[in-house]
Amino acid sequence: MFKLELRPEPSRLMGLCSPLIAAALTLASGYLLFSALGTSPGEAFYVFFVKAFTSEYGLGELALKSTPLILCAIGLAVGFRANVWNIGAEGQLTMGALAGAGVGLFVPAEAPWLMPLMLLAGIAGGMAWAAIPAFLRTRFNTSEILVSLMLVYVARLLLLFLVHGPWRDPDGFNFPQSAMLSDAATLTPLVEGTRVNGALLMALVIVLAVWFFVAKTLAGYRMSVAGLAPAAARYAGFSEKKNVWLALLLGGATAGLAGIAEVAGPIGQLQPQISPGYGFAAIIVAFVGRLHPIGVVLASVLMSLLYLGGESAQMELQLPAAITGLFQGVLLFYLLAADLFINFRLVRKPAPQRAAAVTAPVAVIEKDAA
Repeated sequence: MFKLELRPEPSRLMGLCSPLIAAALTLASGYLLFSALGTSPGEAFYVFFVKAFTSEYGLGELALKSTPLILCAIGLAVGFRANVWNIGAEGQLTMGALAGAGVGLFVPAEAPWLMPLMLLAGIAGGMAWAAIPAFLRTRFNTSEILVSLMLVYVARLLLLFLVHGPWRDPDGFNFPQSAMLSDAATLTPLVEGTRVNGALLMALVIVLAVWFFVAKTLAGYRMSVAGLAPAAARYAGFSEKKNVWLALLLGGATAGLAGIAEVAGPIGQLQPQISPGYGFAAIIVAFVGRLHPIGVVLASVLMSLLYLGGESAQMELQLPAAITGLFQGVLLFYLLAADLFINFRLVRKPAPQRAAAVTAPVAVIEKDAA
């Protein structure tokens, strides 16, 4: 028999190995899943995890899908370090796309400043949407988890209203979509023959800026202390409200930038679905990356592989679209399970001792018999 025993201090080794263990168990589960579906596991793994690296276009698509994941996850990671749980990055991404695309569609200009204005509008849209749970948390002590999550669906409904109604393209044959953005309102590809654009460079710059913020600034230190030791943060006089506002606004800003980068990049217009779930997948990315900027980049590449692999598996192996979401969920499940052993360890439970039989002295028995 075994039992969980609290470690004297968290295991640094398990902290580093936990994502690797989760990835290995996910692959093992994938092997069983593909076998059960009647698909060759070797062929399926090639499609999911190798094929993207075999062509320039595949590498471009890998970088393209990594970009919104990096942007969303890096903002969430800062908040999670401070125990501020922003679960609404998907809605903030949508609002950033709406705000930025609104500028591109309705500002009659072809000037070079149009794209920077769209990016700023996208950032502002995401921040404004994140400010709602920040205000409610700091003013009424509501749960930012529930509020930010519910706002995702409000943002989606607003997007559907606009593309079906006032922003629908009159020349679009009644399809629910906006007009195409002009050339001045579109991000140009960095490499000819691919769709990856300047948003990737912006994402990498933001990763470096967040690393500097977390490691070198007082505000970053204050947020880390608030996450690791809330009582010590309160004793030191660190403001919890400042941490909440900063964490949520930063997460909203990066998610909003991801939204406008998608619309002004590979999509080129507003559609009923802007994101396949980047905002939710970014939660997994943040934890797989151990809330560290460099880890977030590596985890984003892994998650984008799942997206690309899922699309390829649908076309080449006739597997269902749900296979991508299944891999994401399994990866998060194994990660949470492995993280348990950072603070606990499995030890053998001693066997219960059998109670000694109570026997009466022989003399007493003989006396009673007489």
